Parts: sequence; C-alpha cells; structure tokens
Amino acid sequence: MKLFKKIMMVCVVCFAMHLTAQTSDLLRVEYLNIPNNNSKNSIQRFRGFFQLPLKINENDYFVVSGDYRTTNLEFNNNIPFETKDLENIQRIEATLGYVHRTEGDWIYAGNAGLRLASNFVGKMVSDDYIYVANVYAIRDRTRKEDVEKPSRLILGLNYTTTPGRDFPLPIINYYKEFHPNWTYTLGVPKTNVRYKIDDKNHVQTFVTLDNFHANIQKNLIVDNKLAEHISMTTILGGVGYEHYFTDHLLYYAYLAYTISNDHRLRDNDREDIYTFEDQPSVYLRTGLKFKI
Repeated sequence: MKLFKKIMMVCVVCFAMHLTAQTSDLLRVEYLNIPNNNSKNSIQRFRGFFQLPLKINENDYFVVSGDYRTTNLEFNNNIPFETKDLENIQRIEATLGYVHRTEGDWIYAGNAGLRLASNFVGKMVSDDYIYVANVYAIRDRTRKEDVEKPSRLILGLNYTTTPGRDFPLPIINYYKEFHPNWTYTLGVPKTNVRYKIDDKNHVQTFVTLDNFHANIQKNLIVDNKLAEHISMTTILGGVGYEHYFTDHLLYYAYLAYTISNDHRLRDNDREDIYTFEDQPSVYLRTGLKFKI
C-alpha cells in the first residue's frame, strides 16, 4: 500500500507540473500538422518532452522538466514580403518545480524556468528569452476509497514575460470519473469527455487550445510597421484515440477542426501587423507517451 501511495504521489506531481498539457507524462514525442489547405500556409511541429520527479521525503518532490519544439512553416507565394527567415521557429524550455502534499486532500505546487523561443537566424537577443512561473493548489480525491465518484480540482496562476502580457493568467481544471468507463475534464486549455472501450483502447471528444509564439531576430517592416514576433492561437474541437501497448506506454492520435485560427505577425504591444491565416482547417496531432 505504501508503494502504491508513492506511485500515485509521483503521478499527481507530474500532473501538477505540466498542467498545460493536462497529463502525467514522463516522456512524450509528438508530431502536429495543420495543412491550411485553402491558403497553403501550412504548419508542422515536432515536439519532445520529459519530466523527472525527484523525491525529497514522503510528502515533497522536486520536478525537473524539459520541452523542445521545432515548428516548420510553409507560406504561399502571395505573401508580400520575404518569409525565408520565418520558415522555422524553435522553442526550448527548462523548468524546476516543487510539490508539497498535505495530510489531507490538498497538494501545493509551483515551478519556474526559462524558455527560448525564436527563429534563431542570428545572435541571441533579449526578446528570445522568456521567463515562466506557475503556482497551483490541487484538491485530489481520485484515490480515496470512500469517494463514489473520484475527482480532482486544480487552481493556479501562470505568468510569463511574453511581450505585451504583463499579467498572470488563471488556471482552472476539474476532472471527474462519473462512471466506471467514463470521465470528463473541464478547464483550459482542454475540455474533454473520455470513454474507456477496454484496457487498451480509449476514445474521447474534446475542445482545446493550441498556440505558438516566437521572437523574430531580424525584425520585419510590413506596411511601414515593425513586426517583432510571430505567433498562432487556435481553438479546435475533435476526437481522439489512445492505444495502450502497456499500462504506461501508449500511442495517441487527435483529429480535429479549428473553430478559430489566428496566425499572424505582431509587435511588442501585441498589435497585429500581418495575418497569414484566419480560416478554419483540419488539425492532426499524433505521438507516443510514456506515463505513470
């Protein structure tokens, strides 16, 4: 029983430290494709992620994590300026977190780190560096034997030094097992309903957010305005499938359609300078996870 409790503690630790992905992953490799067939301004992203919990004592953990993303952008021939320096952007992030579990249902956690996000076509500049910090309070009732419908509530704040966003964003996530084979999650960035077909096959429907942001090292002049950053924000809904090879290793695939799609250049005040894409598109994301 003690071993089981330790394992579950590690699971909750990882969930807390990587809430933005709503996952207890220890390792993930992933591929994303947004073809944008109407405009041919396609987006492909490759991602690798890991997190490692380090035990301090029975109730306290450090968590080390790393996240690497490389995004390839293909632009159509109608863009009225040179796009060669924008065809690849990268994001490298490292964080260190701390988690404390109380004797009751509550867990308190926080992490901080550094993110590099840029097109990396020249020397590093100050706008390539983004500092990140998160704090969480988690009420975990997923493993209590006297609870008929297990649940988990996560409240928190996320802060980054992304230009033009000098305020923290709230984090709200609520998970509930309302039937032996059914669960739902309400929150940001993902809301879903999941059905367990059997031990190896799960399906879900979901609404979620996806985005990227990167500094442009050699700023562009577009219509006499200075473009300093490239970014995308999309809201999408779709279906997902997971196949478990083992209890911890699984393949997943998500097929969705973008409800809102905004791919643009911006200045340091988050004012739009040029929009590459604002039309809906098919969205495909697939990969492998190793999780607790």
